[in-house]
Amino acid sequence: MNLLLTSLLGCLVLALPLASGEKIKWCVTSQNELNKCNRLANKTPELECFFQKGVTECLTSIKTGAADAITVDGYNVHQGGLKNYELHPIIEEKYKKGQETCYAVAVVKKDTAFTIKDLSGKKSCHDCYKSRGGWFIPIGRLISERVIPWDGPDDKSLEKAVSEFFSSSCVPGISKANYPNLCKGCKGDCSCPPKESDEPFACLKSDAGQVAFLCHNKIPSAEKQNYELLCMDGSRKSVDEYKDCHLGKEPGHAVISRKDARLSDMIYQVLTKIPSSDLFSSDEGKDLMFSDSATGLIRLPEFIDSFLFLKNEYAIMQALIEGPKLISTLPRPVVNWCTIGHEEKVKCDRLSSFIPRLSCQFAPSVDECIVKIKRGDLDAIAVDGGQVWAAEKCGLVAAMAEQYNQANCEINDAVASSYYVVAVVKKGSGVTWNNLKGKKSCHTGLNRNAGWNIPQAVLCTKKNECDMYKFFSKGCAPGADPKSNMCELCKGGVKSVGDDSKCKTNPNEQYYGYDGAFRCLAEGAGEVTFIKHNIVSSNTDGNGPEWAKNLKSEDFELICPSSPDKTQKISDYEKCNWALVPAHAVITREDVRNDVVTMLQDAQTKPDINLFKSDGGKNLLFSDSTKCLQEIKDSKKFLGEDYKTTIEGSYNKTNTVPELVQVCTLYNYAVEV
Repeated sequence: MNLLLTSLLGCLVLALPLASGEKIKWCVTSQNELNKCNRLANKTPELECFFQKGVTECLTSIKTGAADAITVDGYNVHQGGLKNYELHPIIEEKYKKGQETCYAVAVVKKDTAFTIKDLSGKKSCHDCYKSRGGWFIPIGRLISERVIPWDGPDDKSLEKAVSEFFSSSCVPGISKANYPNLCKGCKGDCSCPPKESDEPFACLKSDAGQVAFLCHNKIPSAEKQNYELLCMDGSRKSVDEYKDCHLGKEPGHAVISRKDARLSDMIYQVLTKIPSSDLFSSDEGKDLMFSDSATGLIRLPEFIDSFLFLKNEYAIMQALIEGPKLISTLPRPVVNWCTIGHEEKVKCDRLSSFIPRLSCQFAPSVDECIVKIKRGDLDAIAVDGGQVWAAEKCGLVAAMAEQYNQANCEINDAVASSYYVVAVVKKGSGVTWNNLKGKKSCHTGLNRNAGWNIPQAVLCTKKNECDMYKFFSKGCAPGADPKSNMCELCKGGVKSVGDDSKCKTNPNEQYYGYDGAFRCLAEGAGEVTFIKHNIVSSNTDGNGPEWAKNLKSEDFELICPSSPDKTQKISDYEKCNWALVPAHAVITREDVRNDVVTMLQDAQTKPDINLFKSDGGKNLLFSDSTKCLQEIKDSKKFLGEDYKTTIEGSYNKTNTVPELVQVCTLYNYAVEV
């Protein structure tokens, strides 16, 4: 967790100071909050308070620009992220260790025998209506998993579906007149907060209910031995095993605002000027503007949204609005493939005329593709090993691997393909392993295998030089900070005016990818390039595109740790390389994996379809050197533990975990350790 927090904070750029008279307008929803906000504004002139009667009204005000920010819980993070608001979480609260978020649990008496699948007709006890532990999270999970049948608001109200599912309930705070069955189990008047005798655990203990839905920390310690938890897999666990047996956990609170990087930086800047003793204390009440239990704030990565922030809890929140996600056992009518750049889209569209189930969609980068696949907007893309690793961190799976050996295409359990990472220099340049420091470098892209991950890991291990930005004088690593030295050598697109493609992670940057990184060296921008072992031969001796038509393979050489003071021939890559790494692979979600595999297997058996030919460029959609795609039976074993250890060790040493991985592994309840 320390690494994560450090990485998140380390990725921030200094915000521009606020212009004279410029203010951040904070939305508050009560008189007590307004009093606290005004107190803070008296000490912080950049802060202005904006009153609305409720959170929903605040969301509208922020959307329109009348206000700028508000701190909300996970439910309202989800609400703010919906299309009618399109707000994003920009800052997360941090809490002390031990002040855990609410894990919503289903508690039963130990002497009973039913499971989570047997709740229909049982008597239930709940914490207050619309509370996180007693209503939103457990009911949302039971609906999303189809334990409680409900097809959405067009069918009936959510409350009516719950009242029909349980034989009787106590849901304090719900309308007794509208839903009498949901108050039938209460001893009091069904109001919230309930009287002590009506609390969900007391309701369960007295046999007014058979299952209680509440936060894990509301179970009295002295009573734990007599109770168990119902787990979603149908098992039971002890009350102390709530982290492995819960219905969902309440996310931490977050500041939400419009998607505007400058505005987000200004909000963070203003908040960090206020002493924590003022920001996280509420003399006027409790948890005003921020949680009193918070200890600090974490600036979230720029492209995080409510879906990425809430993770598994997003589906729970969504189910409360529209019912469970429809799951069809039939093959998907189309597989939405993610393409990057114009040339890939053109090739994909051409293939789709032969492959009816293939639908081609566009995204500006691999990271964007991974997010869209995770979200369900798209389905698949082929990426390199470093990107497979990142995708797995985001919950995706590797489904098919590129095979570069034709003979292995006929073997079902053939050894997965791999390729060598090499460092190429111009012949006679004088650049060797020994004097590499300070040279100008060309990279396929930030956090890609051959171009970044492996060179960084090798330099860190063998030279104790872990910062590539400092090791090389300047370079081109598409995806790096545009203001850094690792974007200085990038060429951008073909436009002479208004070109915004420089250092971007797509083919519009002419030095992006394997061929682009080699071009960076060939055209003299850099002195060394890190690429796949076959890239030189595929771009020289008449094999390359127009820019490479006069290049000869004999004019390039390899440098490697095993030959510290001399160079090797391009053909000597098996003994002069930086690493042997896994082949590229198709990544997808588990729920569409079989559809993706079936479509690709069918396509590559048809003689009139050549998935691996790139007429409009090089290595489009798949590597041109691919002979076939082979199914990956076990995605978890594809990359190999040695490779994962190397990559993760390098990131740990350099504190440079990719932003996408930071987002996907971000705890939605940050704890100070």
